[in-house]
Amino acid sequence: MIKIYDKYIFTQVLLATLVAIILFTVIWIAPEMLLKTIKNTIEGVYSPQVAVMVLVCELPKILGKAFPVGLLLGTLFTFDKLSKDFELTIFRAAGMSFARIIAPVVVLSLIVTYLCFVTYDKLIPYSCEKLNEIKKVNPVSQFVYIKKDVDKHPLMGIIVSRYNRDSMDNIIVLDFAQKVYSDIHPLTNIQVAETGVIKDDKWTLKNVISYGISGDGIFEEISTIPSLDIIEGEEANNAKTLMEYSTKRDREIDNAGLARYIKLLKSESLDEEFRLNANKYYQRFIHPLVCILLALMGAILGFSRPRERSLVGFVIAIGCVFIYYITLPFFDLLAEKGVLPPLLAASFSPLLFAFATYKFYQSKELSSKIKPVTNAKGK
Repeated sequence: MIKIYDKYIFTQVLLATLVAIILFTVIWIAPEMLLKTIKNTIEGVYSPQVAVMVLVCELPKILGKAFPVGLLLGTLFTFDKLSKDFELTIFRAAGMSFARIIAPVVVLSLIVTYLCFVTYDKLIPYSCEKLNEIKKVNPVSQFVYIKKDVDKHPLMGIIVSRYNRDSMDNIIVLDFAQKVYSDIHPLTNIQVAETGVIKDDKWTLKNVISYGISGDGIFEEISTIPSLDIIEGEEANNAKTLMEYSTKRDREIDNAGLARYIKLLKSESLDEEFRLNANKYYQRFIHPLVCILLALMGAILGFSRPRERSLVGFVIAIGCVFIYYITLPFFDLLAEKGVLPPLLAASFSPLLFAFATYKFYQSKELSSKIKPVTNAKGK
């Protein structure tokens, strides 16, 4: 009987969750994304094959939110139906506790949690990369890198006006003097180059014009250098990583890359970027666990009296999800500005969600047990 019950509840919730995920995906993708893709196909920007690939690559970004919301709606719909059909009353009258009743749902939520984690770690970064290849997007931007000594004093400033993957244009290199005054940091040399090459082990400038500066701040020598390596080794690799990730959103980077990026931001004392990306990194591990909370909330709100309106539970569930997702940017900002530590900012919304779930559990009085029905002899 236990195995039959588990299979029954697991299957019912799974089917309802799949339907909810599909509906959420269709509703999310239809208004803008689908119409824009169709427009580009009609105008000849995309071929039909490319248009299909674009939509496929957009799906993982939607699934990241569709998984938890679909699980909530699927669980809520299933348990509401079971309540209306008196099945939950029968289960409880048979002596089953609330924890035993929702055990199959918890198992399903753990599976969805893993899928959500993999989606953010692997599928979304991969799909973003493929989408950029399909759309032939090559980010071109500016970049500034400051080389520092062990005491965090600047030794060299590299200003890249334009870069694109392994090439850079209009580069200015500032060599700082060792002596530092209270109001200025004097320069010893300024090097200007029109082009340069970026590699993992070194950055090389081509056709460099070097301006030597005296201690009084006067240009005293101008020379031409055919080729000049400005940074080498691990430092060149780190600078390249900082430059590449500076043009990417956090969802375009997998967990390993994001962890490395955070480490580099901290070493370079880029505090705001470090706090923001550290918050996003912690969210990768904490927010998939919300799937478990949503499953519990759906089951709790689904426990209703036979004549109780089910619309109330659905409105409460959708309202909680809306508040949850709309407050995430607010906590991101608090983490970025240093108001909250990144780990606390990433955990705050799930903790509030857990508290709300617990309050719903208390309001339903599900901890009390229904005594099994007995015959006149007490059997």
